[in-house]
Amino acid sequence: MTAAVTRLAELARPLALVRLLLADHPNLPAPHVEVSPHSPDRLTLSVHGDLRAFEAWREALGIEPAAVRRNLQSGDTTMVLSGFGEIADAKVELVGYSPNLALLAAVA
Repeated sequence: MTAAVTRLAELARPLALVRLLLADHPNLPAPHVEVSPHSPDRLTLSVHGDLRAFEAWREALGIEPAAVRRNLQSGDTTMVLSGFGEIADAKVELVGYSPNLALLAAVA
């Protein structure tokens, strides 16, 4: 495991990727953006409650549909989609959270 970085300059790759994505995709839905000194080479984008936003970002990031993992959490009430890619020498993780519509439909 890599030790956490201590200087802002060490987060240059994921921060540069944020600038690149802003320039290339200014009209995509705003995601939650996370850059962490514990994973200094990774940018994490997450969207909540809207799988259309996840799809728009997945497509923009070039993550293949077959590469997206699907999981359930919170007693199967929440669907979690995740995919990984690499852009401009930075790793990017895309995560989407949505109510598990199949479970809701079964209850209704």
